[in-house]
Amino acid sequence: MKRYSIYVMLIVILLFSFCAEQQREKKDFSDKTINVVTTTGMISDVVKHVGAGRVKVTALMGPGVDPHLYKASEGDVSRMSNADIIFYNGHHLEGKMTEIFEKMSRRIPTIAVTEGIHDHLLLSPPEFEGAKDPHLWFDVTLWIQVTEDIRDALINLDPKNMAVYWFNTEDYLEKLTELQRYVKEKSNKIPLEQKILITAHDAFNYFGRAYDFIVRGLQGISTATEAGTADVQDLATYIVDNEIRAIFIETSVPERNIQALQEAVKSKGYEVVIGGKLFSDAMGNADTEQGNYIGMVKHNIDTIVNALSE
Repeated sequence: MKRYSIYVMLIVILLFSFCAEQQREKKDFSDKTINVVTTTGMISDVVKHVGAGRVKVTALMGPGVDPHLYKASEGDVSRMSNADIIFYNGHHLEGKMTEIFEKMSRRIPTIAVTEGIHDHLLLSPPEFEGAKDPHLWFDVTLWIQVTEDIRDALINLDPKNMAVYWFNTEDYLEKLTELQRYVKEKSNKIPLEQKILITAHDAFNYFGRAYDFIVRGLQGISTATEAGTADVQDLATYIVDNEIRAIFIETSVPERNIQALQEAVKSKGYEVVIGGKLFSDAMGNADTEQGNYIGMVKHNIDTIVNALSE
């Protein structure tokens, strides 16, 4: 019994020594700018707000870039290797980078910002084997949760500056709460029977659930799957049967897909207009209103309401 107690004590001492060593090795960022690498512009925008004054942010994917098809370059891998923390969307949005994230996570905090949200995620179609729909940024209430999770990750990395991250986040959350009110008010201006959103791919299902739209995409939940002739004809028939007045291009998906759909509708004796361009998987140019998350969401709802209203 005495020998057993000695063994237990030795194990406790070893564990305590290991934890203490880990604490000594943990970087102190209190007087250092944190080098952050993100994948999409939407995530980058949140990190810039939450970490204002403390972070330098590099987004790998710029305007018009499709994250479903994106392959990391050697430069991207180098940038991630030199980062203090990496934020990516997760749920296979950046499907071709999964292995890279796994390798980076072994030595750098690598955070999937959607992993903290479980109860409100939508399932992807059956061909994605139970995976979740990654496009949750179009439900502003869910993006508020993502913002809070990014705050917590930065605090965990840099606890001495917790007050900075907390203050920045509270300021940004006020703006997001106002954005949620704006989107609700605008969407309520469309009669319920006209709230049918046709886009290039299934990126707007969270938007549809949050703001009472029926959403149909020509391509599936990932642009890696091509729309076939049958898909175009089926959706064209749906548009004619429901007398839908407008369909929408996405800035990160080739326009030819929606143009082919418009032609298919026309061949059935019905005219549908292209109601404008929506930002789905990428934001606009940095020097434009759509170059930040709030401006992008406002642009989308304004474009949708203008095209679908009387």
